[in-house]
Amino acid sequence: MKLLHPGRNIAGKWIVFLILLMVPSFAWGQKNKSSGGGGSHASAPAKSSSGGSHANTSHANTSGGSHTTTAGGSHTTTAGGSHTTTAGGSHTTTAGGAKTTTAGGAKTTTAGGAKATTAGGAKTTTAGGAKTTTAGGAKGGSAAGGAKGSTAGGAKGSTAGGAKSASTSGTKGGGKTVTTAHGNTRSTNSSGKTTSVSTKSGTKANFGSNGKVSSIHTKSGTTINHGANGSRTVSSRRADGSRVVSTGRGRGYTEHNFSRGGRNFTSRTYYRGGHAYARAYGRGYWHGGYYNHYYPGRYWGGGYYGWAYGGWGPGIGWGWGWGGAPWYGYYGYFFNPYPVYAAPAFWLTDYLISQNLQAAYAAQAAANATVAANASAGADPGGAPADSGGGAQSAVVLTPEVKQAIADEVKAEIAAERDAAAAQASAPAAAAAPAADSSQSASATPAEVPPDALNPNLRTFIVADTLNPQLADGTECSLSQGDVLTRIDDTPDANQNVKVLVSGSQKGDCSSGTQFSVAVNDLQEMHNHFREQIDDGLGELAKNQGKNGMPAAPAGSTVSKVNPDGVAQVDPNAAADLTKQQQEADATEKEVQVAANDGVSN
Repeated sequence: MKLLHPGRNIAGKWIVFLILLMVPSFAWGQKNKSSGGGGSHASAPAKSSSGGSHANTSHANTSGGSHTTTAGGSHTTTAGGSHTTTAGGSHTTTAGGAKTTTAGGAKTTTAGGAKATTAGGAKTTTAGGAKTTTAGGAKGGSAAGGAKGSTAGGAKGSTAGGAKSASTSGTKGGGKTVTTAHGNTRSTNSSGKTTSVSTKSGTKANFGSNGKVSSIHTKSGTTINHGANGSRTVSSRRADGSRVVSTGRGRGYTEHNFSRGGRNFTSRTYYRGGHAYARAYGRGYWHGGYYNHYYPGRYWGGGYYGWAYGGWGPGIGWGWGWGGAPWYGYYGYFFNPYPVYAAPAFWLTDYLISQNLQAAYAAQAAANATVAANASAGADPGGAPADSGGGAQSAVVLTPEVKQAIADEVKAEIAAERDAAAAQASAPAAAAAPAADSSQSASATPAEVPPDALNPNLRTFIVADTLNPQLADGTECSLSQGDVLTRIDDTPDANQNVKVLVSGSQKGDCSSGTQFSVAVNDLQEMHNHFREQIDDGLGELAKNQGKNGMPAAPAGSTVSKVNPDGVAQVDPNAAADLTKQQQEADATEKEVQVAANDGVSN
């Protein structure tokens, strides 16, 4: 028993010795914490909060390089280079350069430049500039290189028999694009309206605000435009540069380039009602592209242009004989002829407006017949059907101000043609051509001549063929033959478009006052058509002068002579080419309808 007493003394001495060692170590550690040295750090002092509440610091321990601080429920631990902070229910861990933060049930992890966030069951991952979001249980594919893909609202694609599941990606303006199991895609805007459909073969269809197909663009370069009245215009450019444009069954034109006397021309063969006739155009060059400018087929004798440009004294009344015409009753809301004609220019104004509206009505009637035929066969017609007509409306949409602007353009064109006729009569035939048509070598760049559509003095245009400009919401509106535009830009943009204002529009078309951009070439086509109709009107005016109360033109002035520059040969294949194009367009329409209905449940 005595042997145990020395052991007790030795143990007691060791306890005292260890206590003595710990006291200075503890004091040394507290000093280092306060100075921030040694790689360890102290938490910020707790500050009293408002309302009398305060934060308490309970303890701090440092052992083996680890450090833990608890303040107001917050906890931080540093060990082996890792750092974890918990505050107010949030938790952050940093290890090996990666950082994970959990707060309010959401978790964010950043590692190697990539960032992943999970919140409310949704997960977002950003890596290498790519962002993928999955929300509401929906799954989105990966995106890279700055591409962004999203799937929301629980959308999902089905996979059956090896078919590819549908995917949804974000589009501009809050819309989305969905790819179906058959490889077709459908885009909608932020309002949920379908703005476009693309088929797996590369054909794209754009939709109007009425939910109907407004325009179609094929991979081969064919464009199909639907008017609000049901009309359809199909335009195709072939490999040899020729064009085929159909404006309905058995109506349209073919276009070919040719040379004559070392100069370049375009011939256009119009085919309507089984009758073909040709017109010629010069070839102008402007900003890297070519355009057509119309040549009259004939010039009138001396004095006729002055008579057509001048006045008729107190004015005359004129009976057009339109009273029982269906088109006239239909467009009663839009067009009223002048009650009295003070000058030929006003008579010509009503003439060319009536010609456009008659053509638009004929196109609508043909479209209605096609709709009826397709309906009886159980097929979807594709385009927007014509409405019940605007005859019940009392407001005249083509205002007196707009008609005056058209009349002013008519007078300007009469004066220009008068000057051209005089120049040709006084100049040698070889020098009669404008500079735009001067011959060029194959390697030379032609001289640039601005098209008439950009003439600052010419701003009013009457739509000649159906067009479908795009609106701000991604949908399209329609322009039909007879609508009136005012050009409000003088300088085209980089895409050779200029801004226009709708001055007068038919029922269902783009609203009056709407602004959008139109290609300069499209405006030039309208201007050419305008000049063609003025020439036709001058011919009708010559037939009627001196009759039914119309003043007579100067004697001998109504005898015309052929303008060599305006002569073109009729294309014998025009009718067959137009029929073939219509058949191809019908097949394209069916393809678009299948794609538009793909994946849509009834």
